[in-house]
Amino acid sequence: MVKLYRSQLKHLKKLDKSGGPRISWLQVCSLAFLVVFFGFWASLSQQVHADSEGAIVPGTYSGAVPTTYPGWFKDSFLEFEEDVAEAAEQGKRLILFFHQDGCPYCNALVERNFSQKDIVEKIREHFDVVELNIWGDRSVVSVDGIEFTEKEFSAEAGVQFTPTLLFYDERGDSVLKLNGYIPPKQFRVALDYVSGRYEAGVSYRDFVERNLKGDTASKKLIPELFFANPPYSLDRSTSQEKPLAVFFEQEDCPNCEILHSKVLVDREVKELIGNFDAVQMGMWSKAMITTPSGKKTTIRDWAAELGVSYAPTIVFFDRHGKEVIRSEAWFKIFHTQSMLDYVSSEAFRIEPNFQRYVADRADRLIEKGIDVDIWK
Repeated sequence: MVKLYRSQLKHLKKLDKSGGPRISWLQVCSLAFLVVFFGFWASLSQQVHADSEGAIVPGTYSGAVPTTYPGWFKDSFLEFEEDVAEAAEQGKRLILFFHQDGCPYCNALVERNFSQKDIVEKIREHFDVVELNIWGDRSVVSVDGIEFTEKEFSAEAGVQFTPTLLFYDERGDSVLKLNGYIPPKQFRVALDYVSGRYEAGVSYRDFVERNLKGDTASKKLIPELFFANPPYSLDRSTSQEKPLAVFFEQEDCPNCEILHSKVLVDREVKELIGNFDAVQMGMWSKAMITTPSGKKTTIRDWAAELGVSYAPTIVFFDRHGKEVIRSEAWFKIFHTQSMLDYVSSEAFRIEPNFQRYVADRADRLIEKGIDVDIWK
């Protein structure tokens, strides 16, 4: 619309200079008003649908993807102590794969990661994989012998994202948890860590640092206007006005570039970040900070204490300095918006299950006539 206005104004000026009909500022202002007026309604119509009588028409829902899980997944009786023992007899370990219907991130793990020959060969050689639906009602028995439904066990295991992968050792102890989709390169490192039984001698974070090399990417942290300037004091020992979002990033980080170029450019994401004190930190930095609990330490040591293994990881804290949720995998715009909204609105105090909150948030937006694309 702005381009149309400029082109029309340019045309009118040419007529004026060529001796054609002279124009007045009233005509120019009228043209500007019409352009802005129709531009406003065109913009609004892209967000909210209404019928000819002004009633809101429900928005659309898209982005859900059906997934067929591999035939080589284990056909389990869902008694996990037994699954652990059977895997151990074959020199393997157990992976529990938590998913939900229509989950595009689950589909990405299956169709992108599990379509690569070396990944599938490594999994099948070293692991048994059992799938669970986080909303399912099948009966499961934990390694501790406690009976749950799938959805009860998912809540007990603290599953907030799908896919989530829980890796168990031969004793039935959880040695690694992957929250959300991670691309093949990082996924291979996780498989190597657990299949190589490195957890006894090295933390997963240190293993990632040693084995996950950066690709061609920015040699510096990528700045944003909404990031606070150092020095940082994140002390929340007394309640603050805003919650806190800490962006742990690093140099030579292609996934950080994706976050900044594909997600943080979104208008609503930026608006929601405005509800936070947002801080960007190099996860390996030795600079001193004061943490939300009031402790003085280095950024590197704090990241290690939090268990931050990948860049980028966004850790969200409430106004009192308690961690609420974190984004440590590959998420697109809708789920990033939802995490920001979940924390800034303090919805987590009412709904502890983030996946339920996401589903309810999508329903509310659709009822308001707003389209929802969960794979945007």
